[in-house]
Amino acid sequence: MTRYCALPHIDAASYVRHSLHGEECDWVEKNCYVDLLIEVVHALGLEPYAMLPFILTVDFVGDQWTFFKPQHKELRYLYGLDIQEMSNWRPLLDHAVEHLSAQRLISVEVDSFWLPDTAATDYRQKHTKTTIALSEIDTQNYRLGYFHNAGYYELEGEDFRQIFRIDMPADPTYLPLYAELIHINQVKQLDDELLAQYSGNLLRQHIGLIPQSNPIKPFAERFERDLPAMHEHGLAYYHLWAFNNTRQMGAAFELAAAYLKWLTQYNKLDMSPAIESFQKISSANKSLILKIARSVNSSRPLDLSALFAEMADDWDRGMNCVVDKLKI
Repeated sequence: MTRYCALPHIDAASYVRHSLHGEECDWVEKNCYVDLLIEVVHALGLEPYAMLPFILTVDFVGDQWTFFKPQHKELRYLYGLDIQEMSNWRPLLDHAVEHLSAQRLISVEVDSFWLPDTAATDYRQKHTKTTIALSEIDTQNYRLGYFHNAGYYELEGEDFRQIFRIDMPADPTYLPLYAELIHINQVKQLDDELLAQYSGNLLRQHIGLIPQSNPIKPFAERFERDLPAMHEHGLAYYHLWAFNNTRQMGAAFELAAAYLKWLTQYNKLDMSPAIESFQKISSANKSLILKIARSVNSSRPLDLSALFAEMADDWDRGMNCVVDKLKI
């Protein structure tokens, strides 16, 4: 036997991604970890919207927006998913055979240089760490089916050999990257109303974790301090800055708007002011990405104070609406 598959009902050719990754989104890709979980949950026939209450706690911390991800205990509460760290003590291919054959997915950090789904950015161009979920391997034909970013893909041949370090000489300096086991044997499917109720319970818990002060204000101040460095170091440096700041911020608030829109179908609360405000923050960051890129490319000064002030007002309006509607 050379083919091992945790989810035999899916394949890359026919896979249909979840609507949270639809082309109409401001941010089709959010971040590698939450994107992966959205698609894994979707592939299991479950509803990913329910896991998003945590998104309202996103914050600006020093030089970056928080890299948002759901808590594992909440995934178990909603879906019966059990995610545990995997001790990466054997070759990754051996672990993959062991666990995929037992219907356990493996999420693992890899080099996107070898991921063909990143052809527009990193594939065979740039070494960048990202997270994928292994779902299917064929050890004879060197094929891998994996979740990454906004979908489900396959790689083969040299890419397979590099991901799994096949026939590479022993290297005492090589450190295996972080990996997790995703146990799907106790997955449960709640009906829509009950799932929304469970999700609403989590949202109420997260209300107390919303930043105590508006995070967009310190972000605006940090941007003013960082802009000269972006002008000095150019677009490559700016793209790193944008990925960890405007991209994370924009994607987070697009998810927040989408989540509240889904939830209010069931709890019948009017959160339209919050939905509108959070979507405006998402769209503003799309504009921000382009404005800053033009400034960096031309080394011209850039005054974004009005745009930041508007986003800060939207954050206040949105969070106040959510907190007010969920008062017990």
